[in-house]
Amino acid sequence: MSNTITITESAQSHFGKLLEQQPEGTNIRVFVVNPGTQNAECGVSYCPPEAVEATDTELAFASFSAYVDELSLPFLEDAEIDFVTDKMGSQLTLKAPNAKMRKVSDDAPLLERVEYAIQTQVNPQLAGHGGHVSLMEITEQGVAIVSFGGGCNGCSMVDVTLKEGIEKELLQQFDGELTAVRDATDHDRGDHSYY
Repeated sequence: MSNTITITESAQSHFGKLLEQQPEGTNIRVFVVNPGTQNAECGVSYCPPEAVEATDTELAFASFSAYVDELSLPFLEDAEIDFVTDKMGSQLTLKAPNAKMRKVSDDAPLLERVEYAIQTQVNPQLAGHGGHVSLMEITEQGVAIVSFGGGCNGCSMVDVTLKEGIEKELLQQFDGELTAVRDATDHDRGDHSYY
């Protein structure tokens, strides 16, 4: 794993204070439930010494260690744990851009790289409207065929979303590889439509 989990100074301090209240030898565990799926959720828990598995990866920090199980590890690449204080109070944040889908290498097939971009960059933006987009295929001419779902299906703004958002972003990112992005969805309006 090239880019391990980053735990900011403020989060390390926060964990240090919490762990002082726990039995000696207690550390933390960072994990992903349902990794590689749309239902993936990340979490942090206490990890007593007897809960450490031989297959765990240990990430050593100044006052504690973070343990990651073998299955969660690739989905926590580039993850960041921070402890943020603002006017509303303090909270622990865990950002794991690869939790829902394992990071793909730069030399992976075009289909995998485009699918990864859709899942990690496009769908998080559509999620606020209850929508998502799926990659159906990439034609020999370099046209990515996508299908909208959820709140996007039947939405009057879908053409703008496709042309000004998704297509623009994907053509820029895959310049010279993709030529266009087309919608394969039948957009009859339904109760689920956002607008």
